[in-house]
Formats: sequence, structure tokens, C-alpha cells
Amino acid sequence: MKVIKKKLKTKEKESEERKRIGEISLIPESLDDLWHLKHVIEEGDLVYSVTYRRIEEATDKIRPGKTEKKPLRLGIRTESIEFHKFSRRLRIKGVIEKGLDTELGSYHTFNVEPGVELSIVKDWKEHQLRRVREAEKAVASPDVIVVTIEEGEAVAGIVRQYGVDELFSIRYGSGKGMGRDEGSKKDFFFEVLKQLKNSFLSAGAEAIVIAGPGFIKDDFFSFLKEKDVELANRARIEQASSIGMSGFMEVLKRGAVEKLKKEERLTKEVKLMDRLMEEISKEKGGKAVYGKEGVSMALEYGAIETLLVSDEKLMKARVEEGEKESEIESMLEEVERERGKIVVFSTEFEPGKRLNALGGIAAILRFRIKPF
Repeated sequence: MKVIKKKLKTKEKESEERKRIGEISLIPESLDDLWHLKHVIEEGDLVYSVTYRRIEEATDKIRPGKTEKKPLRLGIRTESIEFHKFSRRLRIKGVIEKGLDTELGSYHTFNVEPGVELSIVKDWKEHQLRRVREAEKAVASPDVIVVTIEEGEAVAGIVRQYGVDELFSIRYGSGKGMGRDEGSKKDFFFEVLKQLKNSFLSAGAEAIVIAGPGFIKDDFFSFLKEKDVELANRARIEQASSIGMSGFMEVLKRGAVEKLKKEERLTKEVKLMDRLMEEISKEKGGKAVYGKEGVSMALEYGAIETLLVSDEKLMKARVEEGEKESEIESMLEEVERERGKIVVFSTEFEPGKRLNALGGIAAILRFRIKPF
């Protein structure tokens, strides 16, 4: 994310809440940046961007010809935001408030893609500003493809800040036992290499992790070094007990991606969720709570070390409670005042889905508290 301009000031009488009001102009540079913006822009925000619209002009012709679309800078009052992962765009719909007089009051949709500049005018909450800062820092991080492979089967995905997007899945022949048939094995490896190279080039990735159980991953890596030295130089091997989504999570948990990619958001989420579940499973309860009631009680004790909240929980709270500040966002601000950490989980990825199953909000504590 490239931030071009910031014009923010502290709201009067609310400085203790660390809220800011004003405008931030920025350019999203990746699919990850669009995902971040989905969770920054809210209903009621004023968003500016350059768009193309047909402008009716006075003419003497009875049947005027088709007018050309012209670039206009419009400001719309946001009513809905949609993140379209596969078409790589963010759709922001609302009523035009700023622009040509003839356009005011009509509906318009910005189709924001990487490289499109926009300005957002709103009351900025601290966790939203933090998200923008994180996206700024992550701009130089390389994209990493994880290939999980076993006999006759391979699943590959690319690591995003919001989760792992599956790139391809291959099931070849009978699978188990194919290792004894060298011809089938080579055919399988050729197919994996073909799909991997296409994905690597189209995604603009910079590194590859090859993972899986047994020795097939090692055999494939040797095959890769023989057939495509350049691609092999971008790859490293990692142990995993399974393939697919569970294999991706295992690779992240081991920190293999961290070594290749500065962005560590997903690895942090996997480790935090494991730590939370470990504390919850302890006899008589450990240093963890979940659900709104449990977190509220922990806040009263000043016991929260790290607050875990899903992006879906945050968005639902905004919709359900309208323009006023949601109870969940008040909790976030209270945690910040108590010098606790906050991690917003992506529900595009497994740890975020597990957190949603616990009510969408949980906390790891500094000390145990009495059960509520």
C-alpha cells in the first residue's frame, strides 16, 4: 500500500480515545491491499476517486450521437463494500456527494483495482490506522507459493495476508504405490512442474516452499533441480504430515514462510490460535477467555495480554449498531489503553474461522481470572 497524503487531526474531547478525523489518500498495490481496505472503509465514509461517466451535453440534434465517457473525480458516501478476490477488485457503492452538479444524488460504484488512487475521509479508529501502517510496511514482502505433495497428489497455494489462496490441485493415477512405477512418477512430477511454473509466473511469486510427508517432496525437489534450475533456486523443502489446507497451516506454524517472507501475519494467527486452544483446554481453565462476556470480565480485571477478534465480528458489529461506536470497538480501545495487544483475524483463513466458532472474540490473559 502506498500512502500519498495524510490530513488527520484529533477529535475534540475524545483525545483519550485516540480517534482521528480526516483524509488519507493512498494507492492499493496488491490483492492484499484491497482486502485491507475492505476492513478499513465503512458505511458512511466519504470516498473519492477518478472514474469514467457519460456526461450529457446540450445539442441541436434530435437524436444526439453516443457521448464518450470522460474522467471525473467523484466523492461518494459509502453504502456497501465488496471484496472480489478472483476478479481482483474492490467494489465501493454509494451516493455521489461531490462532483458535477448534474451527478449529485445519483448512485455510483467505484471498481478499485491495484494501482487506482483513492482518498478516504472518515473518523479513523486506531486499529484501522494500524492496518494501513501494516499494509504500507508489507509492500516489499515477496509472494510465497507453498506446494504440498505426496504420492500421486499435490495441492499448491499462494500465501496472502488474509489467508492461503489455492492455486491448483492434482491427483494423478492411483496415487498410493505409484512410487514403484518410475514412469508414472515422472509424468506426475512433470504435471506438477508445469502447473507450478505457470502459477509462479502468473502470480509474480518470488519463493517456493515444497512440503509433505515422506520422501516424495525430496524426490520432486531433485526433479526440479534437474529440469528447472532457476525455479529450484527459489525453492526450499519443509516437512509436513499432510497436504492441502492442513499442510499449509503446518508450514506456517513451523515458520518456514517467515524465513522467506517478512509478512508474518498468518504465522502469528496460527500460533496464537494454538496457544488460545491450549489455555482453554487446561483443567479448571487456563489464561484465556472467549466470547463477549468472558472478554468483558477479563477487561474489568485488566487481565488481557492479547485480544483476538475476527474481521467478520468487527464488520457485523458495525452494521448491527449503526453509526454509534460498537461495543466490540469500545473493547478494542479499552485494551489499547491497558497496553494490551490486538490481533484482527482474517476469516478467509482457518484460524479466523475457528475464532468465529468461539464467538468471534477471545483473549489470552496475563493471569488467570475466576470463571464467569
